Amino acid sequence: MSTVAFHTLGCKVNHYETEAIWQLFKGQGYERVEYEQTADVYVINTCTVTNTGDKKSRQVIRRAVRKNPDAVICVTGCYAQTSPAEIMAIPGVDIVVGTQDRVKMLDYIEQFKKERQPINGVGNIMKTRVYEELDVPAFTDRTRASLKIQEGCNNFCTFCIIPWARGLMRSRDPKEVVAQAQQLVDAGYKEIVLTGIHTGGYGEDMKDYNLAQLLRDLESQVKGLKRIRISSIEASQITDEVIEVLDQSEMVVRHLHIPLQSGSNTVLKRMRRKYTMEFFGERLNRLKEALPGLAITSDVIVGFPGETEEEFMETYNFIKEHGFSELHVFPYSKRTGTPAARMTDQIDEEVKNERVHRLIELSNQLAKEYASTFEGEVLEVIPEEKYKEDPESGLYVGYTDNYLKVVFKASEEMVGKLVKVKISKAGYPYNEGEFVRVLDEVHLQDQVKMSS
Repeated sequence: MSTVAFHTLGCKVNHYETEAIWQLFKGQGYERVEYEQTADVYVINTCTVTNTGDKKSRQVIRRAVRKNPDAVICVTGCYAQTSPAEIMAIPGVDIVVGTQDRVKMLDYIEQFKKERQPINGVGNIMKTRVYEELDVPAFTDRTRASLKIQEGCNNFCTFCIIPWARGLMRSRDPKEVVAQAQQLVDAGYKEIVLTGIHTGGYGEDMKDYNLAQLLRDLESQVKGLKRIRISSIEASQITDEVIEVLDQSEMVVRHLHIPLQSGSNTVLKRMRRKYTMEFFGERLNRLKEALPGLAITSDVIVGFPGETEEEFMETYNFIKEHGFSELHVFPYSKRTGTPAARMTDQIDEEVKNERVHRLIELSNQLAKEYASTFEGEVLEVIPEEKYKEDPESGLYVGYTDNYLKVVFKASEEMVGKLVKVKISKAGYPYNEGEFVRVLDEVHLQDQVKMSS
């Protein structure tokens, strides 16, 4: 029996796609082994979002070649898509596939075994107009299931290479989305995370169908689903209709990740983002009216070319005023091939780092303030895993619907179930909780029967 090992770099979408590629191998009778072991085939799913992503991807490829020089080395993903020649030039690489035609990987492996000639299977992603169906009925990691609903992005922000790696916006057929959601729920998942390259843009390429419609269909058609989480949505995609769905929904959680990138109109213009601060602020206010207690997390790029202290403070004050519940803060890093990397007024690293620290401190403070408003409340948590800092303690970690991380006493059979937990002590990054009860006991017994 042939063995295959995977290594995934980068984002949630890549992790989803690695699982999909594994399903293809599994169907051909392969056995999956850890990346550190010797395997017949190594699949490296690469990232190119930063120059460092490229570098890390190259290191991981070389590691596989060293591990088993006789193995078939397949490289796929975003870096493979944008720079196939660079990857083909690494000694030992046999097959390169980009961010499409992954279904052909197994055929390429057979072809390579016969002909022993390296294969470059990368095509022009900009010509692709159809979503590539890749099914994932279950995940190696047991608790939250991602469901990819779209591919590509039409925005071309000046700092970003991703449209060149993923192509233009294309949505997955809603019937396929609903069917796969049902498959995941049947496999025991209670929460599904809708994900994509530009997730909130779902349906922009369709006639008479959109994200709000998809959320409604998932809620009404998927039996046994408890939570729907949207991995990320742009402010411009939060239409009145989306707000209405969130307001009425029993399943869409009280947590949205809305990338801000900057809170200054002048910087946003240089980034070629499609909104103003006024618009973003207005959407946030509308959302908070519709969903009291909503958690809003965000990404911010600090030290974008030309960013002045005033522009940085506009961002700082905007975030403070709107009470985001947590931020991912990134110092701007040059991505070769993007307009921003060619801008002349690059910011000094020390200035960047100092601003990053100020923003992280604000984020920590806001996260604590947000969590503290839920102290003493009973919330629903899905335990995911043992508390890593003290695995013997009987403590488990899980997320509430509004994305608070809670540590509480639980048991292995509660993992992946919905559990009521009282927040006894708010904090950040962890809140302490007290187990109250498991929801839907009947269901729990059915599952025990099914698994025995």
